[in-house]
Amino acid sequence: MAFSVQDLKDLLELLERHPEWKSALRASLLGEELLRLPELVREIAAEVRALAEAQKRTEEQVRELAEAQRRTEQRVEELAEAQRQTEQQVGELAAAQRRTEGRLDALERRVGDLVGSDLERRYRERPHAFFQRILKGVHPVPPARLQQLLDEAVRAGRITEDGEQDVLLADVVVVGRRDGEETYLLVEVSGEVRVHDVERAARRAELLRRATGTPTLAAVAGKQIDPEADAEARTRGVWRVLDGVTFPP
Repeated sequence: MAFSVQDLKDLLELLERHPEWKSALRASLLGEELLRLPELVREIAAEVRALAEAQKRTEEQVRELAEAQRRTEQRVEELAEAQRQTEQQVGELAAAQRRTEGRLDALERRVGDLVGSDLERRYRERPHAFFQRILKGVHPVPPARLQQLLDEAVRAGRITEDGEQDVLLADVVVVGRRDGEETYLLVEVSGEVRVHDVERAARRAELLRRATGTPTLAAVAGKQIDPEADAEARTRGVWRVLDGVTFPP
């Protein structure tokens, strides 16, 4: 049968008199899911609020991380600048060290030259004191006499002008007698005798022998001798006069 307007009015009056029937009617009309919709909305709203709070915390953490990153980058830049300054200082110190070493080398060479010059003077002025075990009646060859002998040898073709210049650069040239025969002694002087001193003494002594036709001995003199130079002197037959002590080849 049809449901009239009067029937609807009667139903509404009944619902007013019996409110508990409203829930039953609502459940019948709407179904369980629609009835739970407000609760679901509240749950979703709560979840949205929780998500919003989590997002807020996440954004705060991101800001903190960004600030930490900025501080880290600033610290890295400061360290890089400190490293650059350190490298610059190290470079400056290395340059200063090289200059100091250069000055020390120059000073050592200067001292060596002074020592060598002093030794040369001593050996030239007192040949009898240092070379008496090599030659008897030893005395210096005057520079003018040595020049004359070498000029004559160049003219005679016994040595070249280069050879003459080489002999004239010798530190000490003396003459005396050995086994009753006139003999020259050419000496190279150095604070510490090196191989090149031995080589020069042997070469120049041979040039002087060729120039004069007179027996000529070679010697090196100084405070001490390098072991390699000592071996070279023995091989080349060069005398060694070390701190006043004479050693034969």
